[in-house]
Order: sequence, then structure tokens, then C-alpha cells
Amino acid sequence: MSTPSSASEELTKPKMTHRQVLEALSGLLLAMFVSMLASTVVSTSLPVIIHDLDGNQTAFTWVITATLLTTAISTPIWGKLADLFNRKLLFQIAIVIFVLATAAAGFSQDTTTLIAFRAVQGIGAGGIAALSQVLMADIISPRERGRYMGLFGAVMAVATVGGPLLGGVITDTLGWRWNFYVALPFAIAALIIIQLTLRVPAHAKRKVSIDYVGIVLLSVAVSLLLIWVSLAGDSFEWLSTTTLLMVGGAVLATILFIIVEMRSKEPLIPLTMFRNPTFTLAVIASVATGIAMFGASVFLSQFMQLARGATPTQAGLMTIPMIAGLLLSSIGVGALITKFGRWKPFLIVGGVLLIAGSYLLSTLQYDTNFALVSLYMFLLGAGVGMTMQNLVLIVQNTAEPTKIGVASSGVTFFRSLGGTIGVSVMGAALAARVTDLVTAGKDDITTAIMGLGADAQKWADTLASGTLPQVSAMPESLRIIFEDIYAQGISHSFLIAVPFAVISLIAIVFLPNKPLTRMTTGERLQAAEADFATVSVSQGMDVLAATGSVRTQDAASRDAGSSDSRGTNR
Repeated sequence: MSTPSSASEELTKPKMTHRQVLEALSGLLLAMFVSMLASTVVSTSLPVIIHDLDGNQTAFTWVITATLLTTAISTPIWGKLADLFNRKLLFQIAIVIFVLATAAAGFSQDTTTLIAFRAVQGIGAGGIAALSQVLMADIISPRERGRYMGLFGAVMAVATVGGPLLGGVITDTLGWRWNFYVALPFAIAALIIIQLTLRVPAHAKRKVSIDYVGIVLLSVAVSLLLIWVSLAGDSFEWLSTTTLLMVGGAVLATILFIIVEMRSKEPLIPLTMFRNPTFTLAVIASVATGIAMFGASVFLSQFMQLARGATPTQAGLMTIPMIAGLLLSSIGVGALITKFGRWKPFLIVGGVLLIAGSYLLSTLQYDTNFALVSLYMFLLGAGVGMTMQNLVLIVQNTAEPTKIGVASSGVTFFRSLGGTIGVSVMGAALAARVTDLVTAGKDDITTAIMGLGADAQKWADTLASGTLPQVSAMPESLRIIFEDIYAQGISHSFLIAVPFAVISLIAIVFLPNKPLTRMTTGERLQAAEADFATVSVSQGMDVLAATGSVRTQDAASRDAGSSDSRGTNR
């Protein structure tokens, strides 16, 4: 334990200047950029990759699901490790794991190998996502953190927009394997910058025990749940023996996980955190944010390509209004939170915008004016920008300093888990809706095909194959029908996000409106040590700086006595 004098020295250290904070954040931001770029850069080239590796639709699904699965599982594990070990070293290890797996994926000769390396890639991505938030809390107080949260929003925006565009160019010029290699120089630069600029307070060494059983049970529960949601309705029926076994296994593993966590000395996710209403309500609110964020990125691109005939590159450009909303709101609201110290009104506005954006996107038609589509996307992006990072911020503000890692990663974990499940459900609803609409419009489709003359048989065979059609290449008579079908299907999937957005707003309204502290995590730990010293060591009182005159009862009595005495002598 620190002595009173050492605690006093730490507490009186000068605050980091704005330049020093930016230097320390530069490595974190670059690492986040590497992580997101490596994930988004392959989105436009994934069909080409699966074709070259002789993969099928199942392999296509698993290349995406494998990363989401391991990211969700590893996030709380990294968060717990951050409370036990050197956070800076853990962050560097996460970057190394991510980069090596990403580079190895570029050498894949079959889809099985690619899926395996993508799974390892997700482990590193989970560490980067969780630890970047924890490290930020180490060097910036919650009150000051708002102004810097916008930088993370900017990185997300650039990677989300630039990744698919860069991936398309690389695939067309250098080949798809370079999509995996492109992250290497950025990652090396991030490692060097972090080593040179990031200074985090040292934590007291203590004996630790890792909850291995909890890790296994959490992995089993999440894996079964996500695999079931990803494959149900495609590889097997929703109501089937396979569903019963997988859901039953996930429920059993969850129950066992809760029992183990209640008895563990160092629980992976301390269940006591759910006694904190801020943490519990933030988790509930984060689910809707995750659905909006992941759902928009997946289904808006499909809408642009399947309902409006855009190319993948054009689809990336057409979603810029949503990214602009996210970028402007995260930067602007972050600065306002820092200036005024109030966060709840902005979160409430963000929750309202999530509802508005999700509902308005559920009204899309294939011929909806693009100006209106842009407005709807902007509103949804603004809602995500106002809520996503700030929900983590308020949890860090109230969490115990010794549990800042698990608290931060807990919110991120449930956001990723809820978002992944939500997107899978939205995808299943989209597939079912499209099937129903195709069946209902069978006569119109048949009439359109018969009017194609010599090309009729070719398009009949293409549609009968069950593969995802390239709507932009269809003859106009067919294209209009299928653009309308996919527009209705995709807009219907956005309707599923609306009730979750409403629940999110309700949770935000009931969040305790606690003011943001101006102390970093390290300073809070040192303050706690100083407080303990004042109780356990009499000399500890001497090290605390005076903050103002406080009249005690004895002093007041003496003053009153002196006054009476002066009155008597007068």
C-alpha cells in the first residue's frame, strides 16, 4: 500500500496538457483504426475471396460470424485481465495477436483456414476494443473525456467509409490477399507510438487467480447462442431438435456460469456490478445501440445494392450521411459534455434519434427520394454517435476504480452480443420476407421473364438457383420487381430494431444523473489510498491539502464563548 506521502505526491502531480493527452491517445486511435480497417476492408472483396477459395454460402457466413463470435467472447476476458495485469502490455499483445492473425489470413488456401485465422483475429479485436476504453480512463477523467470521445468516432467513421472503398481498389489492382497485408505497417506504427507515448499509472502488485472455468462456460454459452442464431432457418429449422439442443445447452452453460461467478474469487464478470443501476441500465441501452450500429452497416449496404442498383463502391459512398451523423454528433456532444459537465440530456436526445432513425428507415421504398434516405441515415448515425461512447463513459464514472476494466468491457460485450444477435434476427426476417414477397409476386415475375425473349431461360435459371441476384444487372422489367421486393424486405428488418430503441430510451431516462468526476482512474485509486491512510495513520491527515474552511462544532462553541466574553467585557 502506498504511504500517505506517496499518495499525496501522486495526487498533486500536474494534469496532462492537451498535447500530452493527444500524444498518448495517438497510439490508441491508430490501433483502433487498424482493427476496424482490417475488418471493413474485406467487406467488398469477400465474395471474390470465397469464390477463389471454392467456398459456399455457409463458408461466407462463417467468415463473418467467426470474428464476431470470438470478439464477443474475448471482450470481457480482456477487461478482467486489465484489472489484474499491466494494461499497456495487454494492449500491445492484443495488437500483435490481431496483426499476426490478419496477415496469416492473407496466406489462406481454403475457407477452413481463413475461418480459423478470422477467429483468432476476433480475439485480438476484442482486446483492442476493450482495452482502449480502459486505457483512456487511466489518463483522462470522465469530465474531460467527452472532448476526446469524438476522436474515436472520427476513427470509426474514416475506417467504416474508407475501408470498403480501399478494399475494392486493392482487390481490383493488387489482389484480395493485400487486403489483409495492408494493416501491417499501421499496426507496427501503433506499437511503436504506444511504447513511446503512452504512460499509465502502475498498479499495486497482488496475487491473482484467473477464472478459467468461467471463461470456458461463457465461451460455450455465447458460442452456442450465436451459432444457433446465425444458422437457424438456413442450415436447420428454427423449431427443430438442433435448436432445442443448442438453446438448451446455452441456457445450461449460462446458469452454470452464474453459479461459478458467484463463488469465484476473481469472477470474470462480477455479478455485483448489476447492483449498480447505472451499469445495468447502460447495458440495456447498449443493446439497442449495437443493433442500430451493426444493423445499419449490414443492411443499408444491401439496400443500396439490391434496392437501388448501386455497386459496392457506390453503396459505400451512399452511406456517408450516416457516418457524418455519427462523426458530428460524437465530436459535438463530447465537447458539450466536457464544457457543461452534463450528459443525460444528450443521451436522451440520442435515444430519441435512434427510435426516429430506425422507424424512418423501416418506411423505405425502392424509389424513396435519396435526400430523405440520407436524412434518415443521418438521424440514425447521430443517435449512435450520442449514445455509444457516452454509455461507456458514465459506467466508468460510477464503477469502482479496481473494476474499471470489467465494467467497461461489460458494456462493450453486451453491445456486441446484442448487436450480433439482433442483426442475425434481422437477417432471418429479411430472408423470410423476401421469400414471401417472391412467392406473392410469382405471376408478375413470370410475366416479366416471358417478355425477355431469348434471355428468358437464362434469367429463369438464375432465379431458380437460389443465389443472391445481382439486381443492377437485371433487365429493367425484372429489376423494378426485385428492387421493390428487397426494399420491402430490408425496411421490414429495420422495423425489428424499433422496439429495442424504445427500450433503450426508457433505460436512459432512468439512468441516475450523477455528475462526472474530474479524476482519472489512477487518481481515484490514489485518493482511496489517501482516504484509507487518514483513517489508519494519524499522520495521514497532514498530507491532504486544505480545500476550504470548515467550521466544527467545537470551534463554533469557542467563537460563541469568545463573543459572550467580549460582550461581558464591553
